[in-house]
Amino acid sequence: MSVNHIPAFHLAEKNGATLTLKSEEGHVAHIFVLEQDIIRVMVLPDAQLHFPRTWAIAPGTQQLPLEGRERLSLAGFSLPDYTLRNLSGALQIQTEKIRLTVQLKGLFCAWETRPVDEWKELARDRSTQAVNFGYWDDKVYHYLKRDAQDEMYFGLGERSGDTNRHGRSYSLKTIDAMGYNASSTDALYKHIPFYVTWSKRQQAAFGLFYDTLSEGKLDMGCELDNYHGHYRYFVAEHGDLDYYFIAGDSMEQVVRRYTWMTGKPAFTPRWGLGYSGSTMTYTDEPNAQEKMNEFLANCEQHDMLCESFHLSSGYTSIGSKRYVFNWNRDKFPDPKAFAQHYLDHGIRLCANIKPCLLQDHPRFSEAESLNLFIKNQDGKPEMVQFWDEVGAYLDFTNPDTIVWWKRAVTTSLLEYGITSTWNDNNEFQVLNPQATANGFGQRFKAVEAKGLQTLLMMAASQEAQTEFTPEKRPYLVSRSGAAGMQRYVQTWSGDNYTSWQTLKYNIKMGLGLAMSGISNTGHDVGGFSGPAPSPELLLRWVQFGIFMPRFSIHSWNDDKTVNEAWMYPEITGAIRNLLKLRACLTPYFYDLLWRYHQHYEPMIRPTFLAFPNDPKCFVENDDMLVGTSLLLAAVVEPNQTSRNVYLPAGADWYDFWSGAHHRGGQEIVLPAVGEQPPLLARAGSAIAINVAEQHFNQAAHQQGFMVFPHQQDGAFETEFFDDDGDSNAYLDGKSSMWKIQVQSNAETLDIDLECTGIQPASDLVTLLLPQHETRQVVLSVAAILGDAIVNQRREIQLKIKLQADPKPSIKQKIVSILKRFNQ
Repeated sequence: MSVNHIPAFHLAEKNGATLTLKSEEGHVAHIFVLEQDIIRVMVLPDAQLHFPRTWAIAPGTQQLPLEGRERLSLAGFSLPDYTLRNLSGALQIQTEKIRLTVQLKGLFCAWETRPVDEWKELARDRSTQAVNFGYWDDKVYHYLKRDAQDEMYFGLGERSGDTNRHGRSYSLKTIDAMGYNASSTDALYKHIPFYVTWSKRQQAAFGLFYDTLSEGKLDMGCELDNYHGHYRYFVAEHGDLDYYFIAGDSMEQVVRRYTWMTGKPAFTPRWGLGYSGSTMTYTDEPNAQEKMNEFLANCEQHDMLCESFHLSSGYTSIGSKRYVFNWNRDKFPDPKAFAQHYLDHGIRLCANIKPCLLQDHPRFSEAESLNLFIKNQDGKPEMVQFWDEVGAYLDFTNPDTIVWWKRAVTTSLLEYGITSTWNDNNEFQVLNPQATANGFGQRFKAVEAKGLQTLLMMAASQEAQTEFTPEKRPYLVSRSGAAGMQRYVQTWSGDNYTSWQTLKYNIKMGLGLAMSGISNTGHDVGGFSGPAPSPELLLRWVQFGIFMPRFSIHSWNDDKTVNEAWMYPEITGAIRNLLKLRACLTPYFYDLLWRYHQHYEPMIRPTFLAFPNDPKCFVENDDMLVGTSLLLAAVVEPNQTSRNVYLPAGADWYDFWSGAHHRGGQEIVLPAVGEQPPLLARAGSAIAINVAEQHFNQAAHQQGFMVFPHQQDGAFETEFFDDDGDSNAYLDGKSSMWKIQVQSNAETLDIDLECTGIQPASDLVTLLLPQHETRQVVLSVAAILGDAIVNQRREIQLKIKLQADPKPSIKQKIVSILKRFNQ
């Protein structure tokens, strides 16, 4: 935009929540007051929407039509009252949480929030040429002033490098980045143009979400230009400038509101939280079914708990290439019997599927005749490089493609007993700018919205699974994705490289995703590509991996070895015990999944998200909170026998293993030897656990709770959700809610335990306290039995019985959980 062509706007229309501004040059801007804490700005230089639908915005729901949502729709938002003031050359829009001042000449925006009483300016457009009104090129730009000393930036989805994004520049595109450098590679697999800004000076936060599926860039202060001062900016190759400003009383609230706005996370079945075996090597073998069955035998021999297996694409091979929905009957003579064999051992198969048909695919001609592909300028399938061949991507913006895909998923997988889908290699790397997609009847250039194809592939796979077994909750996983993908899938950080550096930075990748609304995530434990991990590296990776929502050991090692739980005899016992620890903690993870689904709470989080008032938590670190109660200090360097960990101020902490109590706001040293990862529990918390002894293919559940009371006067209460773990019956109220209340003083612990809803199958409940706890325990248990309520301040011998071990004080060493598994 030339400095001689700064357009002047005027308020042309006020229609409820929508303000429309226009300029003499024909530019249009809309301001939408959506919530007390969300205001949206849309700038249309030529007064036209270039991408009239969105697939990201789905406030509070998982339901979004396959053809998307009208971009101008305000459905789902509360549209509160607001104040509009005409200032000298400016408009001011004010809600309870946001005050937006718009300079009418140039459309420069300044944003203030009011987390408590006074207004604080948190963001301001760059004072020079903040928005492109079509004077430069056809791209979309937005420049903001940047405070190099004050501001920190978090989120942007799955990114390499540090958790704080300040000073980096990131590509907005998706790519198959196998073997990436976890500290520097850009781009990766996901397209999430959302980030949270934290002002250290103001002690306040806000989020910005750019609703685009276009490729582009987000520069967080890497670029410098003497003429413009310090700035950060967003640029998109196509589409519209359409962004959402989200205020919050805390960073976590901003993250939760963004998650709510982009859609309710999928409530995947409980078994999706268990260990999932995987490797490309088994299905690449000529006797793949035999190799796969050997995995079951080894799990049984070594007593490795496993709930699913991700079936790599080798099952589809013809020769050395892969053909989605094709079963290689030489490798897998009887797919149905194979799938049933796994189910008989309590393991679900999740089959790899790809959205590209190679040019010699047995069904390529069929798909071409049905016009199912993205097309080139000649109306032919757009051919792209895919693995070691060329092929064409299916076009999921064509309803016929969705019908074809769902039928193929059903007849090739679901009817064989494959219960779920692994949506892979779905970055849609179309390079031809002339290639077009159907666009549900309104064709557009395919390069303008590659991430849309990925979202629709997930949606189509989910629909196939839901229609096949409507009583079950679907489970899907996807490597690539875009904003809103949490509505459909669990995900992971792609084809990582085996190294200590990857372990360190994968932690930060997962936290970046969780800060971007995508919590149900994990990593290829042990590393996917490159050399086989050493025993030490594999053990450290498992110690970290069991605390991620998704836990899978997956590999394609250069030397053709396989990352297996039993690959090194010297650590096999340790890994077995860690898998059993994960199974013990699964009720806690399942409640975190419920909270994520129901309340948009991140399942994992950096320490600063929970403790923003402690500046030391903002120093780059390798720590991770699991929910609000557990603090994991992963070991990410070789040859370590201890681990320094900073305990956030604002809470006290227990060593999970020894029960030792520590004050917050200090750095301590924890042992890091053997199989026990450095782990702490927050004082004033409880954790739901499964105390039943677990063995391979012998599912057992016994309800228990770990209670970590305050040392002095204090009180807390918490709830834990439970249901059958698999069906949709919870929608009809068929679920349980456990509630624990703990009141403590120097002499006494008063513990109230209540279960409402569906009563537990077992009448035995175990409470565990730290081993050094010596205070008298007073128990109160309430169980709803039909309309009757039992409430007795003693050990209950009726429907709920409290197990006292070793005596009625219900003391028990926390460390005994793992010790019992060692026996």
